[in-house]
Amino acid sequence: MAGLYLHIPFCASRCIYCGFYSTTNLSLRQKYVDALCQELRLRRDYLSDIETNLSEDTHLIRTIYIGGGTPSQLTPAQLQQIFEVIGSIYFNGNLSTMRSQCEVTLECNPDDISPSFVEFIEQSPINRISMGVQTFSNAQLNFLHRRHQAEDVATAVNRLREIGVDNISIDLMFGFPNQSLAAWERDILQVLDLGVEHISAYSLMYEEGTPLNQLLKSNKIHEIDDELSLQMYQALVHHLKAAGYEQYEISNFAKPGKQSRHNSSYWHAIPYLGIGAAAHSYNIKSRQWNVSDLKTYITAIQQGKIPAEKEWLDADTRYNDLVTTALRTSQGIRLSALTPRYRSFLLQQAKRFIDQHLMEIEGDYIRLTTEGIYISDAIMTDLIYA
Repeated sequence: MAGLYLHIPFCASRCIYCGFYSTTNLSLRQKYVDALCQELRLRRDYLSDIETNLSEDTHLIRTIYIGGGTPSQLTPAQLQQIFEVIGSIYFNGNLSTMRSQCEVTLECNPDDISPSFVEFIEQSPINRISMGVQTFSNAQLNFLHRRHQAEDVATAVNRLREIGVDNISIDLMFGFPNQSLAAWERDILQVLDLGVEHISAYSLMYEEGTPLNQLLKSNKIHEIDDELSLQMYQALVHHLKAAGYEQYEISNFAKPGKQSRHNSSYWHAIPYLGIGAAAHSYNIKSRQWNVSDLKTYITAIQQGKIPAEKEWLDADTRYNDLVTTALRTSQGIRLSALTPRYRSFLLQQAKRFIDQHLMEIEGDYIRLTTEGIYISDAIMTDLIYA
């Protein structure tokens, strides 16, 4: 099976930490949606040779993820236009089948979950909502230039529950300048009180070119130290596991059966088609990415061209990709899936980490231990086949 990702780059305002491609020029929304729909048509065969002999009631696309940017900045009519085209290409025009057989995720801002938008969600194929909450501190939200306030989150969750949405994910961040461990634990306890099915939590990153990075370079703010960052991560794991969440990836936790199927496809090398400006695609043989410029993208699509660069993947690259994706998961890397050359290399390189109890082998899988997760980047670097 395969996944479909659609990038919606529009935001009402820019958060100071965001390194993703986005724009606040909302006037181009309809032209962009028209281009998205046209790209879907132009690339309808991109995934066609990945899986053959599909039965009549089995569909190639099993996960759909609409991310951004802020996809909830599109109007219901624009989102419906996108779903209609996806339905016509992959589901014989049946949007009910799309909803019942696919995980269909929409990223939203909490303050966009208005009564009218909830009405649209109820009638649409959307069955999973991912909300960028980041923190329950209004002071920190203002610092990040987030539009919503902490009290909007519970309101949004309640509205979604009222229409029967039973798969809600919340994104959190930790490691803000001057943030204490106690403040971070308050955020964790507040998200647990909401009872959502999925929680993603990331350390604040100072991406090059962002306003946040400029504040750091000018010494107006300072990063927290590594020891405090580690304590925050340990607190996250402790509280979420105690509350019944499974840690299935370094930064992702879910109630049983509620793991993100779409994001899991990235970590397990499942093919996906990326539509829109800056969107990436992967079909095992190659990886390609669209231009990160709205007007260039729209103009090219209108001319029937795909404005993308492509990289053909050799065996070394596929192995290295596996190290940096599958090793992030609780399952780890399946040894029998590797050729003898890569399996031997991996086991040789991993030996010292196994001896230090930073990695372990269980059955056919090699994975990071709890201690290894804390230094995962350093371990992965040593496992790369240069």
